[in-house]
Amino acid sequence: MTDSRSGSRAPDSASLRLCDLDFAVVDVETTGWSPGEAGITEIGAVLLRRGQVVAEFASLVNPGTPVPGPITELTGISDQMLAVAPPAGAVLPGLLAFAQGAVLAAHNARFDLGFLTAACAAAGLPWPGFEVLDTVRLARQLMATPGEVPDCKLATLADYFGATEQPSHRALADARATAAVLWQLLRRLADREIYTLGELTAWLADREAEAAAAQAAQATQAAQAEGRRWRRRRARALRTLLRWRRDKVAALPDGHGAPRDRMVSRAQRTPGGSQWSPPSS
Repeated sequence: MTDSRSGSRAPDSASLRLCDLDFAVVDVETTGWSPGEAGITEIGAVLLRRGQVVAEFASLVNPGTPVPGPITELTGISDQMLAVAPPAGAVLPGLLAFAQGAVLAAHNARFDLGFLTAACAAAGLPWPGFEVLDTVRLARQLMATPGEVPDCKLATLADYFGATEQPSHRALADARATAAVLWQLLRRLADREIYTLGELTAWLADREAEAAAAQAAQATQAAQAEGRRWRRRRARALRTLLRWRRDKVAALPDGHGAPRDRMVSRAQRTPGGSQWSPPSS
């Protein structure tokens, strides 16, 4: 589960069985990637109950700004389509009523909820405080990558699970695909004997804590190994420098042009080869 906020949650939500819950699976299309700089162009949601989609919600949304060309190419949503669409403030009450009493689910929920909560705030609408389930977060713990799938993108998971609706960067189609993926992930949770929201919250926290600890250990080992490599490189560099200085000093000439090592040899020996010592006084 993502962060739980106070609001419309039932007091005993942690004990509710996942199979008995309604899930409002939501997706938004936008003019960009940041709620502070972009707006919503489309909202789609489906109500998932015991693996079946029992209701749907969809609306284009006028963001109040032009849709960038690359976004139109990606989604097919143009300024012309949005010219008569209602603004977010007129659409959101319907979405919130649609999702009331359900667990909100989305693929990469932080993105969708970031836009939805920002739009609610701009429209003066209180955010109800849903329990939120992120299918990306679930898939990262339940799917073997790259053993089963190369990544946890929505298109990859929808294709792997054989979803009837494939994502197409349109809100309702993507919500339908996310619902199909969510139900398969919930079945995997049941196989692991995880049946309630509370059990799921604890399990995710444990798994992510273990993953974080493993990553920290790997980072520490990598830093230690890099430290050892740096010390070896430093020692080699110092040895090279000392050899260079020794050879440089040895090669320096005396006043007559002879290298110092030869000068010392001549000064210490008599012409006949015997050891020379200074005369006694």
